[in-house]
Amino acid sequence: MSDPEDRKPTSVYGVGTDPDARFSLANERTALAWVRTGLSLVAGGIALTSFATFADLSSVLDVVAGIACLAGGAVAFWSLVAWRRNERALRLGQPLPQPTVLPVLVTGVVGLGIGLAVYAVMAALQ
Repeated sequence: MSDPEDRKPTSVYGVGTDPDARFSLANERTALAWVRTGLSLVAGGIALTSFATFADLSSVLDVVAGIACLAGGAVAFWSLVAWRRNERALRLGQPLPQPTVLPVLVTGVVGLGIGLAVYAVMAALQ
């Protein structure tokens, strides 16, 4: 086995004591779920822009696809940041930090839905 002092990142594993493995693994599963969410947003953005190009649809769909891809990358990156913060808190016996990306993601999805609904109504009225 490797030396525990060689574990990376040292900013996480170099502090505190090992928490109960169940909590650490739950934190990892949560991070992986966020990575899957980010990957799904990127894949959806790629599919949407491909469909919009194939069907010769509005460039608004390309904008939405770009937003989805950027949001997917941001969510995947933020999953690593959140994993590090949570793992560090577990190791130090501190309360877990407040979730930050979830409210932003929900607000973005709601805003996108409202924006697309307004766009659809405006397009139907013309």
